[in-house]
Amino acid sequence: MKNVVLYLTDTMADWEYGHAVAGLAMAEEVMPGRFRLLTVSDGAADNVTTKGGLRIQPDATLAELDESQIAMLILPGADTWAEGHDGALSLAERLLASGTPVAAICGATLGLAHSGLLDGRTHTSNARDFLTGVPGYNGADQYVDAKVAVDRDVITAPAVFPVDFAKAIFERLELFPPAITDAWYGLYSTGERRFYDDLLAAAQ
Repeated sequence: MKNVVLYLTDTMADWEYGHAVAGLAMAEEVMPGRFRLLTVSDGAADNVTTKGGLRIQPDATLAELDESQIAMLILPGADTWAEGHDGALSLAERLLASGTPVAAICGATLGLAHSGLLDGRTHTSNARDFLTGVPGYNGADQYVDAKVAVDRDVITAPAVFPVDFAKAIFERLELFPPAITDAWYGLYSTGERRFYDDLLAAAQ
């Protein structure tokens, strides 16, 4: 069983990772033994407080990770990404070098931009000017206005499209058969009953 690592940091945006981690839990219920959610912090504090005020106890620190057992790194947005997070960004760089995907949403794209990990890759974020001027960022010509962008193991999304972000994560991990992923996405992006029926049918 490989780990899907969720990086925890203070002020992390609760709405940005919720669909992804709920999907991982659902997949473990119906197809157990493939992926385990592992929450990690940089070790600076015992607990992390999210934007919504939840206090989360990490499973491990970055230093304790076995990188060979990581299936994906998920970096949620937070108010703290303008600087720091060197450990998480170094991990992201190493994982990408080994072909392990990294998914970043909202403010976390600032960290990837600062590390040069968006250069030469199609990517998105909250807005083009959200990344413009970030030291180390030379990828503006590859920026796209999109709900999600996927290029060479990097998944990026704006803060307001967590469903699309989760769908891209599910697809990259092959978490569900395509029919289930498509029905799930239809349901949570439109709320239409027909997609709920499709989801039930696909899950049988």
